[in-house]
Amino acid sequence: MFGLSELAIILIVVIAVIGARKLPELARSAGKSARILKAEARAARDEEAGTAPAPRVVQGEIVPPGTGPAPSGARAADAPDPR
Repeated sequence: MFGLSELAIILIVVIAVIGARKLPELARSAGKSARILKAEARAARDEEAGTAPAPRVVQGEIVPPGTGPAPSGARAADAPDPR
């Protein structure tokens, strides 16, 4: 009946006719996926080799509840109900 090459050509024609508007979006999505995969593979290889950059540490401070400034419109938990 049909060989593999004939079926492939028919499939390509059907995809081109039915999804002509979606092809640019599909190609863009495939490119983004390839870039992400490439970046993740590079990061994994660098991590394995020990050449990955050190993680950044951001210093902060702990503020106990009730000692910091209250957001606008907020009231303290022990404040009387204004009703």
